[in-house]
Amino acid sequence: MQQVHTMAHHQRPFRGYTARNFLWETSEDGKVATITLNRPERKNPLTFDSYAELRDLFRDLCYASDVKTVVITGAGGNFCSGGDVHEIIGPLTQMDMPGLLAFTRMTGDLIKAMRACPQPIVAAVDGICAGAGAMIALASDMRIGTPRAKTAFLFTRVGLAGADMGACTLLPRTIGQGRASELLFTGRSMTSDEGLSWGFFSSLAESDDMLPAAQSLARQLADGPTFAHGMTKKLLHQEWNMGLDEAIEAEAEAQAICMQTKDFKRAYEAFAAKTKPVFEGD
Repeated sequence: MQQVHTMAHHQRPFRGYTARNFLWETSEDGKVATITLNRPERKNPLTFDSYAELRDLFRDLCYASDVKTVVITGAGGNFCSGGDVHEIIGPLTQMDMPGLLAFTRMTGDLIKAMRACPQPIVAAVDGICAGAGAMIALASDMRIGTPRAKTAFLFTRVGLAGADMGACTLLPRTIGQGRASELLFTGRSMTSDEGLSWGFFSSLAESDDMLPAAQSLARQLADGPTFAHGMTKKLLHQEWNMGLDEAIEAEAEAQAICMQTKDFKRAYEAFAAKTKPVFEGD
């Protein structure tokens, strides 16, 4: 009982979170949060500080009592151009090995945090989506693009390996080994049509409709059985390293846990009453 009390004590609302390096907004009920990378004059590049704040925010969202889904997008018609050339890449050329490794581990920790947080993440991708920006989109659970979206894992264009922030694991599992190999070796842009047909994008929308479509999807998920959604996300991640027998056992245990939730009972009672269930995430 003491452990339950302690965990409940750490739960807190994020509706009033004050972001320093990007925009943070929530829906009126706090369930749907929208992160907007907001340096439109330079296509929303990342800095050391924005990397760190995003990492810390996604880590902390496991304690959110209100936020159930997250949308991430960029301002001004672009998603994210990657690491800022002057504020990140320039300084990296002057760092020693311990400093470089601390940086590359920090960027990887952002991806780990996105995959570990229980909230489904929907990326709304318009225009340029490059480098670390492409990795943030890839680490999201679902992506909605526009016909203008150009996604490039361009690390090789600056003399680096295509193996960055988990790209060699996440990208082949999303679009296939051969397609991922081509993009990671060449650094070329994946078109929106390729992204849609290869399964990178769930759907495409015109630029004006993209963010509303992403927020509508996020709202649909937020109004669903969010405890169960968190379990789905966890198992989608963990089963990459499991054989079939292990996966089936893990899913059996996960479903048994979900069957003890009030949402499962609500769904049954709504079905019996021929009404739509109202899920509360517990």
